[in-house]
Amino acid sequence: MNTWSHTTVLLDEAVDALITQPQAHYVDATFGRGGHARQILSRLGADGRLTAYDKDPEALTEAARIADARFAIRHQSFTALAEWPAGTLAGVLMDLGVSSPQIDNPARGFSFRADGPLDMRMDPTRGMSAAEWLSRADQRQIAEVIRDYGEERFALAIAKAIVARRQERGALASTAELASIVAGAVKTREPGQDPATRTFQAVRIFVNAELEELEQALKASVRVLQPGGRLVVISFHSLEDRMVKRFMARHARAPVDRRAPFAEPAPALLRVLARVRPSAEEIAANPRARSAIMRVAERTDVIPPEALSRLPPRGTRPVARETPATGARAWPAPRPLDSFGFMPGSAS
Repeated sequence: MNTWSHTTVLLDEAVDALITQPQAHYVDATFGRGGHARQILSRLGADGRLTAYDKDPEALTEAARIADARFAIRHQSFTALAEWPAGTLAGVLMDLGVSSPQIDNPARGFSFRADGPLDMRMDPTRGMSAAEWLSRADQRQIAEVIRDYGEERFALAIAKAIVARRQERGALASTAELASIVAGAVKTREPGQDPATRTFQAVRIFVNAELEELEQALKASVRVLQPGGRLVVISFHSLEDRMVKRFMARHARAPVDRRAPFAEPAPALLRVLARVRPSAEEIAANPRARSAIMRVAERTDVIPPEALSRLPPRGTRPVARETPATGARAWPAPRPLDSFGFMPGSAS
């Protein structure tokens, strides 16, 4: 029995922004230790539904403690959002990054603060560990990952030191070994930050393909959200937040057809609603919340451009209408196409 605890960041703010229809279906794309999921369930009505995703087997163990028929958990990456039919979800929540139990457990290999195996996988049952990748990658590859995903100015020096250590004494196996090598290669230190911080972040992001998966999940969310549905994303470092910010801004602008530059632009797919930071009180109680940024966007009722060519023939095009049960706007569609002209379960 471990004692690693987790304090959910922006708990009330995220759930307040997410839920607009208590009887609808929502997705918690990053279950973690279930803080947001439990709060969402407490706000849903009897006919509401919550589906959660997580790659970490320990998260699934925690999810098994939720005895609620309205809840389901899937052992998958949130890229599986693409499997949902279009326009079927009232909200998607993504709480990005690593949970406190993952950081605090040395056996997971995420942290340089305690020695442990150099793993860093969100799902330790699948894929290549950090140690395996560092034992095979060449100096250029290592430097590029640390530079691009860690925004580390000493990336080349760190990569050279890792390769030299590997040639002299064999592959790295522990977090303490990697942290020691980085400390020796980084010439100046940022106040209050361990010199290994950026390198550990970079390797973790790469090993788990975090930015690639985030890009896929964001793209899928626009298609699966129903009109008025909310996209709520909490980020903890600049690379994630920059990607989310640009994605929301891009889809909140009216797309311009370059082939007809003087034509009236099509309406935007998203409406940006808010950018929220933790309060001073929350940061004082949970210092790990200090870098969190939450962004909220709302789905408009515009059909995605890529679906227009796949809509049913004229005269059978779906029309938004209110459903008697909830008053929410729904998109009926003739079978076998879903509401935006896709086959049910197909990816955009």
